[in-house]
Amino acid sequence: MADKSSTNAYWEANIGIIKVCLVIWALVSFGFGILLRPLLAGIPVGGTDLGFWFAQQGSILVFLALIFFYAWRMNRLDKEYGVEE
Repeated sequence: MADKSSTNAYWEANIGIIKVCLVIWALVSFGFGILLRPLLAGIPVGGTDLGFWFAQQGSILVFLALIFFYAWRMNRLDKEYGVEE
């Protein structure tokens, strides 16, 4: 990965993955847990409503899933650009 265009393409792909992960995280934690909570209040999940579940557990589980997704996707991207460990 010596040339500048390859380096730029790698970082553009990396930043794109980060942006997607941040949008999903914001949507789930802030959107579902706070803004859309009244709309999700009528959907029961495990003895509580879906909005409360997202605020208390769902956003944490989605965050953990995003961590594993990011690691998996970055390993593939590293191999694609020849910078794997």
